[in-house]
Amino acid sequence: WNETVELFRARMPLRKHRCCFKSYEHCFTATEAVDWLHELLRCSQNFGPEVTRKQTVQLLKKFLKNHVIEDIKGKWGQEDFEDNRHLYRFPPSSPLKPYPKKPLYQKNIIKFPEWNDPPPGTSQENIPVRPVVLNSEMWFKRHSIAIGEVPACRLVHRRQLTEANVEEIWKSMTLSYLQKILGLDSLEEVLDVKFVNSKFIVHNVYSVSKQGVVILDDKSKELPHWVLSAMKCLANWPNCSDLKQPMYLGFEKDVFKTIADYYGHLKEPLLTFHLFDAFVSVLGLLQKEKMAVEAFQICCLLLPPENRRKLQLLMRMMARICLNKEMPPLCEGLGTRTLMIQTFSRCILCSKDEVDLDELLAARLVTFLMDNYQEILKVPLALQTSIEERVAHLRRVQFQKSYPEVYQERFPTPESEALLFPEKHKPKPQLLMWALRKPFQPFQRTRSFRM
Repeated sequence: WNETVELFRARMPLRKHRCCFKSYEHCFTATEAVDWLHELLRCSQNFGPEVTRKQTVQLLKKFLKNHVIEDIKGKWGQEDFEDNRHLYRFPPSSPLKPYPKKPLYQKNIIKFPEWNDPPPGTSQENIPVRPVVLNSEMWFKRHSIAIGEVPACRLVHRRQLTEANVEEIWKSMTLSYLQKILGLDSLEEVLDVKFVNSKFIVHNVYSVSKQGVVILDDKSKELPHWVLSAMKCLANWPNCSDLKQPMYLGFEKDVFKTIADYYGHLKEPLLTFHLFDAFVSVLGLLQKEKMAVEAFQICCLLLPPENRRKLQLLMRMMARICLNKEMPPLCEGLGTRTLMIQTFSRCILCSKDEVDLDELLAARLVTFLMDNYQEILKVPLALQTSIEERVAHLRRVQFQKSYPEVYQERFPTPESEALLFPEKHKPKPQLLMWALRKPFQPFQRTRSFRM
């Protein structure tokens, strides 16, 4: 927002215009503003060439509402901007959006589960004990403990790595990876960690088909059969194997409209309202494509499984339609790729509250998704490997503590243990070439070494 406002104010051509027998200096028509800003957005790395003229008009309406521009009589505050010959000008100063403030210190909001944490609902104070008759022997024991001669007994819980523990490890390490990629001191700026469901993450990783599409346990959350059939029809056009009804002229347009109507009436976007800020924050990494793909991979793991499945099927259909040269035009005067982005961007990403750049941000994100959907909707291998190694290590420690005799019998020496659980060796740093150019100098005493 701020960058666009500053460029618009600095570079938009201003000249003299006549209106109602009067001359006005340093102003521009609405059509001139649309032409210039549209070209700016299409050339911007933050938005891209998919920005339409209609979206540019919508942004100028936001500018008028927020007093970035005003009409020639000084009126602003309403979104009544139209693509016409009406005259506008810049006010003396345009309001900029405040940048989000980062905390002055790092907050440890992501808590990794500790092995020694007691189970919920237990504490040393709540241990049931039987009343004891205080005789001379018991008095001596208590006195010895009180003066420190004998350590007090404490209840030790033998922890087991439960399914809930594994899910919590997946959640904490996934969020830690995301925070590191985004370069944030805290994820509080982009999402509320309390609403991240660890079960969703585990399901999205392991409950998948051979093609990598999520498999749902609750079949009531599946796409309706008629929507799935319509998507298969367009994705495989013109080879629709399960199509029973005869086709007619414009049939593909009606099928596409059916799919668009279903996705357009979802109660919540596929990327959810809660994760809107997280996905938008990744847009700042698009210039570093590999890093942006990794961040999107992790964000998509946080989605509810039914949302992730719908997104996977939708992106596959959109990509196939765009690459299908036999597909007739689905909209006159509008390219297939642009049509896909305009039709489905809002059902994929939008905010619960009105955001000034909502539509442009959604279009930019969907464009990147279409170009990289196969990588983005995969499970990040490095993250999965790291978490699985962590879980395996904790289970080994649990077995060693619970059954030390059996563990010692199976692994009597450190060498036998290393064969099954090899440690990762850190690569040795390479010898710097500049160090070889100069011969080693003999040690010279300095004043600091003299007595």
